Amino acid sequence: MIEAVKFWNEPNNKSHWDLELDPNWSAYARMVRMASDAVRAETPSLTQVLGGISPIDARFMANLRDRGVLAGLDAVAVHGFPLDWNHWQIDEWPHRIAEIEAVTPLPVWVTEVGVSTFGAEEVQEFGLRRTAQLLLGRVPRVFWYSLYDLPQAWPATTRHREAEGSSYYRHFHMGLLREDGTPKRACAQFADYAPEMGICQWFHFEDHRLDDAVRWLQRLGVRRVRTGLSWADSFRPDAWRWFDRQMHALEPFDVTLTFCFTPEHRGIAAHHTSPPQEPGEFAEFCAAMVRRYASSREGNTMPPVDTASLSPGLAPAV
Repeated sequence: MIEAVKFWNEPNNKSHWDLELDPNWSAYARMVRMASDAVRAETPSLTQVLGGISPIDARFMANLRDRGVLAGLDAVAVHGFPLDWNHWQIDEWPHRIAEIEAVTPLPVWVTEVGVSTFGAEEVQEFGLRRTAQLLLGRVPRVFWYSLYDLPQAWPATTRHREAEGSSYYRHFHMGLLREDGTPKRACAQFADYAPEMGICQWFHFEDHRLDDAVRWLQRLGVRRVRTGLSWADSFRPDAWRWFDRQMHALEPFDVTLTFCFTPEHRGIAAHHTSPPQEPGEFAEFCAAMVRRYASSREGNTMPPVDTASLSPGLAPAV
């Protein structure tokens, strides 16, 4: 079932949102307000969550609050990686949560937290254990990032690459499983924290790991899964067939579904981080996904795609 939807991923991170085109996040704020209204019109009871912020920045959250973004949402989300990228220590987690709680009464979810095995697998073991101690019971939702290592042949979603040094390459070692599907040391330990702790696993278009991922999630006792559907991918040939396959495979879990990534031809700039030319088109995409997949919460069959109801900018390639 779809437990919740999220609007974008790390909007205050320049690797995920073009801050030069939207330096004060006014375009992002408008886009989220429109998307929230569109989703609420489709499924009023569905939990709506602000795209997880990284870095954890109370000023950014207050900016969105003052722009009216949080008024229509049910929760906000944060991401933290203190053993790999953040400039703070892991024991500061409660303080970081409290900083956000000080500027909004909404519940704070931690929708990505993880530790790479770039240096040693023992570091991930420690990080998983300490994260569970600090966050489980402190916040309503915690999602470990991630189940799989990122395949070496795939690019990490960042603009910095070699300029980041080891920071870039840590992206490839965040999984409980290696690229070939073999478990790391922390994998067996994770079962101690499920089902209270969920897993965030992004699936690429036609991802070959999907079926094995479902088997591993069930083996680990996972109940909550966070993943995403890409607006940009919706323009690929057979996109909706892939979306259906992915969402059908994840039906046994409570899914938090993230909507993000601008199609190059629909952005102000030709890049997935760009604000859209028409924010209403992103809202239409979110509404279409909720209409199609949130209905499975009632045990209904997925309806056929009604492309005639979509704007010309949203109609998928089929």
